[in-house]
Amino acid sequence: MFRLNNVDIDDTFAELFEMWAGRILITAENEKWALTAANVSTGFASSIIGSPSEAGIETFVSPNETLDSRPGVLIQIYHQTREALKKQMISRIGQCVMTCPTTAAFDGLPSAARKIKVGRSLRLFGDGFQKKDEFRGRNIWRIPVMEGEFIVESTFGVAKAVAGGNFLIFAEDFRHGLKAAEDAVDSIRKKVKYVILPFPGGICRSGSKVGSLKYKLPASTNHPFCPTLKERVSYTQVPENVKSIYEIVINGLDLESIKRAMVEGINAATKVQGVVKISAGNYGGKIGQMKIHLREILI
Repeated sequence: MFRLNNVDIDDTFAELFEMWAGRILITAENEKWALTAANVSTGFASSIIGSPSEAGIETFVSPNETLDSRPGVLIQIYHQTREALKKQMISRIGQCVMTCPTTAAFDGLPSAARKIKVGRSLRLFGDGFQKKDEFRGRNIWRIPVMEGEFIVESTFGVAKAVAGGNFLIFAEDFRHGLKAAEDAVDSIRKKVKYVILPFPGGICRSGSKVGSLKYKLPASTNHPFCPTLKERVSYTQVPENVKSIYEIVINGLDLESIKRAMVEGINAATKVQGVVKISAGNYGGKIGQMKIHLREILI
């Protein structure tokens, strides 16, 4: 145990996993519609345990930095295999971006060595009326829609990335804990590039463990960290003065970006009154390929 901003920090580590990631730049006539498409296309994607993929919004992009000089939003989508990721990118772009007013979709990883044929698959929606074109050095498809046309890049880069970065905020009650979690999320989103926070609003209140004590499930509630169970579980991990725990989960295009996000988030959380302790979730190092030790990144 050590301390940061007068808050106890467990001398432990977060356990992370390798996954495949795609990055999509969604542009639109204005920020409202770019964000609408980004929010819808990253829905139902908090955890691969029960969701079809993991996804989230990375950042807004200025019209000065987008291919078509319109406001943009970068999103990331994660899966365990390239094939599964391809299916998710095709379905999410096709159902949630192509259907959204004024949007276009461009590759957010143009330098990636691996490419998947996303726009080339979606072109079939054009029913033979689609047109292959080049736009500012990118191969695109122009798909006719009732509004006009949907522009989508023919191929999208995918790369091996990192999922499962995390830290736990232990607080005296949920109000203080939620404030700390919100501040952590705000700090990460403002200061760190190349990462997403896949859970609702960037915050998870229902941390899970592998398997189940009673049922045939792949995962179940992480009961040692549930404050209402600390009188019933002899090996509880909840201190006496803690009534609420929130988890911040971070996926990123590289390990260093996740480390930066954890540092920014933990620093912000520990400045909130009522935060008792910070820890991290792991499986004893037996499942994930990578570890981030809190002591190494915070001292």
